[in-house]
Amino acid sequence: MFKKIALVVGFAFFALYSSAQDPHFSQFFASPLTLNPAFTGKFDGTWRLAVNHRDQWPSIPKAYVTTSASFDMGILKDRIPDGDVFGVGVSGVSDASANSQLKLNYGSLSLSYHKSLDANGYNTIGAGFQGTYSSMNLDVSKLTFESMLQQNGFTGQSGEFFTNGTNQNYLDLNAGLLYSGSSNGQNNYYLGVSMYHINKPKVSFKDQNWYLSGRVTVHGGGSFPVSDVLGVYTSFIYQMQNKANETMLGAAISLNANGDKENPTNVFIGSWLRLNDAFIPYLGLEFYGIRFGASYDINVSSLKAATNNRGGSEFSIIYIKKPVEVKGIPCPRF
Repeated sequence: MFKKIALVVGFAFFALYSSAQDPHFSQFFASPLTLNPAFTGKFDGTWRLAVNHRDQWPSIPKAYVTTSASFDMGILKDRIPDGDVFGVGVSGVSDASANSQLKLNYGSLSLSYHKSLDANGYNTIGAGFQGTYSSMNLDVSKLTFESMLQQNGFTGQSGEFFTNGTNQNYLDLNAGLLYSGSSNGQNNYYLGVSMYHINKPKVSFKDQNWYLSGRVTVHGGGSFPVSDVLGVYTSFIYQMQNKANETMLGAAISLNANGDKENPTNVFIGSWLRLNDAFIPYLGLEFYGIRFGASYDINVSSLKAATNNRGGSEFSIIYIKKPVEVKGIPCPRF
């Protein structure tokens, strides 16, 4: 157990003092505003609410626990050209690591605009921007250091390490581009790129110049009806930050259980693969505009011994409010 705790604490401090990697979700497709600000308002409906929760490495108590929530909608629909989308959204992320010894909280405001490339609005290209206020808190009462061991014994005090205090706040800037298209009004395919931490804010509990590295993400996917009751949803993501990178790809099959096209009850079964790290089975259920998703990371990396092959559980909920009259413009879903 001590080795496991030491492993998590070590990762937490490595993250802090080497321009850390961001919190991430295996169900990246279910957390649109942490994936790309250009997703803001880009959906078929009036407004959208998304909630995600991830508990990574459960064999180590509260190693990494991440929760996010977002709300976005299209605005000024009667003042912009037909087929265009002007989106606005708010989002928040809470990330706790090493048994809540390190906590990060984010609050963001997002804007996007998508320009229709054809008369039907099937093909659009858009850009999004996001401003974020972030705070970090380090609970030093739960940490131990070598400097605490003095000639007279264990002092339990160490103030040398945190010359900048144990609370840090900073402003952040993110942006992205997104293309969304359809060949027949029924299918959808999309490709996007985003960059987070454009301004590379300073983040350090010591009096040194450590900066949060920019995260570049390339992602895409599509939804393709096979029949009146079957569909295929696929997505991929590649992201790079500092010297770390991640590649995920996968797909899910949907089954329309009630046969209703207007208010379908869809069951999703699929899996994603994070290369050289984890195999991720996924189950989903959608009805009346609400989609529930559950996935579990099965660790296949070199860390599987320390984590007992238990990568982490994740849950997502997305609700899209539909208007009385649905126009039905194809929009990204996975």
